Amino acid sequence: MPKLKTHKGAKKRFHFTATGKILRTKGMKSHFRRRKAKRVKRQFDEMIPLHKTYTTKVRRLLPYGLP
Repeated sequence: MPKLKTHKGAKKRFHFTATGKILRTKGMKSHFRRRKAKRVKRQFDEMIPLHKTYTTKVRRLLPYGLP
């Protein structure tokens, strides 16, 4: 069985927790930051859980993440 390749773009964008959940970063954080509220800019630093409909797609891109 050949090795599976990790999608490098997905590797930079998603993280796995110890329990197997997939976390993602928020978008829209690099452009027009001056006009956004401080609360919104603080929320950009948080990682939020990925919706369950996308988990199979992301797991296919990251075959060596946690099960």
